[in-house]
Amino acid sequence: MLIFAPTAAMAGPATGGGHFVARELVFEGHTFRYQVFVPAAGAAQPPPLVLFLHGSGERGDDGVKPTEAGVGPWLRQNMDSFPAVVVFPQVPENEEWRGRNARMALAVLDSARDEFNADPKRIYLTGLSMGGYGSWELALTRPDQFAALVPICGALLAPRDDRPGLLVDQVAGSTDPYADTVQRLRRVPTWIFHGGLDDVVPPEDDRALARTSAHQGAGFRYTEYPDTGHNAWDPAYRNPAMWQWMFEQHLP
Repeated sequence: MLIFAPTAAMAGPATGGGHFVARELVFEGHTFRYQVFVPAAGAAQPPPLVLFLHGSGERGDDGVKPTEAGVGPWLRQNMDSFPAVVVFPQVPENEEWRGRNARMALAVLDSARDEFNADPKRIYLTGLSMGGYGSWELALTRPDQFAALVPICGALLAPRDDRPGLLVDQVAGSTDPYADTVQRLRRVPTWIFHGGLDDVVPPEDDRALARTSAHQGAGFRYTEYPDTGHNAWDPAYRNPAMWQWMFEQHLP
């Protein structure tokens, strides 16, 4: 069962500037709170839409923490110039972007797309760390929906024994998850970012995806910051070339 419920923050400010609004979705027996960034009045119509998947530190049920790392801080610095709707679903504590939570994120995307009249040919997916894993999960679930994919410091396989659930279900049983992922997403423009010194989610999976993409001629971009640890998202989201590239992508 899926029920959309606007909250008291629905209207946003009267200035017409870019702003966040709060939303709720009752989905599969659980109420999920989330935020939506609405671009300033005068932005192109229909607007593009970015689905952002947060990392482990932003899990919970307040609906707000996902805006505090990654895309959210960048938006707060560019409230009136950022041209897209941005959707921030949230995973409950101690859970991953898998199963019900992956389905919830797609339901939230569908709800926001309809409510804010987003351009169905310009829907983009990005996430950091745990959300990087989630980006692969959702893209593989709906390979024909996203005009571009930007996974940051994510992977396909569990990076540590203490986090066995951190993986991508769509290719978890594959004998070659890298080849399967690239083959299934070869038509989705993809730009991967990772820190070369990342010891939380080591870059080996993303390097393997980049090598496989080159071997298959799929055209995935890969940027590795050699002196950066796990936080590759701040330099990635501060990169104007990434946003320009993203917004140039569209479905046929």
